[in-house]
Order: sequence, then C-alpha cells, then structure tokens
Amino acid sequence: MSGSVPAFGLWAYLSASPLFWLSATVLAFLLGQRLAALAGGHPAVNPVLIAILALGGLIALTGTPYATYFAGAQFVHFMLGPATVALAVPLYRHRALVRRHLVPLCAALPVGSLVAVVSAVGLARLLGVPSEAIVSLSPKSVTAAVAMGLSEELGGDPALTAVLCIATGVFGAVVVTPLMNALRIRNFAARGFAVGLTSHGIGTARAFAVDPVAGAFAGIAMALNAVVTSLTLPLVLRWLGV
Repeated sequence: MSGSVPAFGLWAYLSASPLFWLSATVLAFLLGQRLAALAGGHPAVNPVLIAILALGGLIALTGTPYATYFAGAQFVHFMLGPATVALAVPLYRHRALVRRHLVPLCAALPVGSLVAVVSAVGLARLLGVPSEAIVSLSPKSVTAAVAMGLSEELGGDPALTAVLCIATGVFGAVVVTPLMNALRIRNFAARGFAVGLTSHGIGTARAFAVDPVAGAFAGIAMALNAVVTSLTLPLVLRWLGV
C-alpha cells in the first residue's frame, strides 16, 4: 500500500507535465510505425489508427481531461500547418507530371467533391439521421480544420465533425490500396488523387508511404477539395433540403 502512494505521486507529476503528453503522442505514433513495418506495410496496420487507440486508451484509463492532454500535445497540432505547407515540395518536384494530368484533375475534382457529400448525406437521410448530425457529417472528406469551421458555420457540431473526419481518413487509408488493386488502377497519380480527395491528410500520408507520385497528387487533391467544398457545401446542402 505504501508503495502505491509514491507511484501515484509520480504519475500525478508526470501527467501534469506538458512534455509527458507530447512525448506520449510521439511514442504512440512511433509504435504505430514500428508495428506497420513489422506487418510489412499492410494497409490495415495504420500507424495513425494505432496511435489514436493507444493514446485514447491511456487518456481514458488515467481519467485525464482532454484539455490537459492538448496542453502538452498542442505542439504537434501547431506543426500541422508547416507540414501542410511542406506538401508543396513534392508538388513542385512533379510539376511536369501535374501539368500533363491537369485536364482530368480539373474534371475529377468537382465530381469527387460532390459525390463525397451527396453519398454521405443521402445515406444519412435514408437512415433517419438528425439534421444537425447530417450537417456535421457532410464535410467529412475535407481536412479537419476546414471541416470543423464549415460544420460550425452551417449549424453542425464541430467535435462530431472532427471524429467523422478522422474516421473517414483512417478508413480511406486502410482500404485504398486493396481497393485500387482490386479495380486494377495502376496509375499512382490517379490513386493518390482519389485518396487525397476522399480521405484528406491521413489518406495523403498513406499515399506518400506507397509512392511519392501518389503522395504528391494526394496533397493536391486534399488542398483543392478543401477549397471546392468550402464554396459548394452550403449550396449542396440547400439543394438536398438539409
């Protein structure tokens, strides 16, 4: 019994330190990467999903408030901005290839953006999902920061939108490789653009892990879809009667 008191005191000290939760976040992702490597890069063993489950389990097990966790891990959140800007580097390297695919990209972008919204909203309405939840679901294929802003502006729940965005990204990252293989789509530009458009940052990370060309086109799709959906989503929801 006496040994548990020092242990509890040590945990209380560590859990209150911002450095602890930053370290836990990094270690959880490194664990995910290690397990993915041991699995031979199998798409079902997704590092982001593993990190989410590990961190979520630790937070739940210790009863740590999310605000306490975020106070430590916010540096990772801050680095999302520079990481997104850094996607311009592979885009520049493959600029000649992008120019050659410019026409099909311009055609696929609005179609993919519209299908991502209409399919989700249509299925949710068939299942009798409440309007607020439908609005929260509608920008699920847009990068989380933009999706949460859209959701709040249109009357949805930004927290629910964030969860749905993460779930969409993880699901897309897991299924994209076997799905594209089953469809016999070998063009890495097309594969990357598809996953970036539908599964934003997490899908883009998976695309980079598979092929640099796929990663570059996924980054393009992620950025452009955020712009297109921001402009069209209010009109689409009104057209769908949400």
